[in-house]
Amino acid sequence: MNTKISIVLIEDEKNIRGFMAATLTAQGYKVSTAPTAKVGISLITSGCPDLILLDLGLPDMDGIEVIREIRTWASIPIIVISARTQEQEKVLALDNGADDYITKPFGPSELMARIRTALRHSNRLQTDSLVNQRSYRAEELMVDFEKRLVTLAGSEIHLTQIEYKIVSLLAKNSGKVITYDTIISNVWGPYADDNNRILRVNMANIRRKIEKNPAEPHYIFTEIGIGYRMLEDKES
Repeated sequence: MNTKISIVLIEDEKNIRGFMAATLTAQGYKVSTAPTAKVGISLITSGCPDLILLDLGLPDMDGIEVIREIRTWASIPIIVISARTQEQEKVLALDNGADDYITKPFGPSELMARIRTALRHSNRLQTDSLVNQRSYRAEELMVDFEKRLVTLAGSEIHLTQIEYKIVSLLAKNSGKVITYDTIISNVWGPYADDNNRILRVNMANIRRKIEKNPAEPHYIFTEIGIGYRMLEDKES
């Protein structure tokens, strides 16, 4: 099974949050929920979701401010879910970086359709920025960027969301040294632990999954004090 699409839902109303989470989970999405902006931003920076569902009326920060903050360091699709019906509120949210706006109350079918549209648009942008980006292949390791699939000798390697993002970044830049700071910024955003500990932990897990001998890596090499380099794609 391919890596599940992950969604962070930021909604302070418990009943709505629970209903939406159950609906999304039933549709096969991986859902993390937050009742406040602070918790939501923490989930986004630690989990790197594929999409954000954001209520504007949060207890600790206005949703517009949340959009502005996220847009300073991430381009993750944001769908606003709000009881605010005034046109100027919708325009303000969209102008500040939201991708779509759904007015409460709404039905599950409309929500799912809006999510699919936002994800398709996001995927198109990624595809356009990686024109003709084919799969990474080096010896027995393959990374299919379109399917978000990693295989070793034909068998699927089950990676977490974070692990996949790290491997994908290195694979797209195979043969090049990618610094610790660049990886952390791309994967976790600006609020990550700056001592590289979280990156080292994830890299150790990745190596246990793809390397025959993690102590003597064959696919992902450490450039001491600088970063990591992935074995060059044989067709690069």
